Amino acid sequence: MASVNPARVLKHARRRAGMTQRGLADAAGVPHSTVARIELGQLSPRTDTLVRLLGATGHALEVSPVLGADEDRTLIRDRLAMTAAERARLGIHEARAALELPRPVRRP
Repeated sequence: MASVNPARVLKHARRRAGMTQRGLADAAGVPHSTVARIELGQLSPRTDTLVRLLGATGHALEVSPVLGADEDRTLIRDRLAMTAAERARLGIHEARAALELPRPVRRP
């Protein structure tokens, strides 16, 4: 699962909004020390606090699926462990096997 670095996210959002730490703190209704400690990585904010701070900058915290998180990568790892020659031989073998598959019957 991908991890969010609140310090980087908040500092980036604040700077893009052209705000100071104190200005952000006032806009979000939190102490200035809270914003400073989050941006220094000394404090890991609760989700609702981070959402409120980002909202005050005009940004939002969004949850989205991680691409490829549910994929079985066993075959990929197996192929990457092979040499190029082994992968080429396997490709030839699989191509020949595919040619032996029955052809679909086309009806007029």
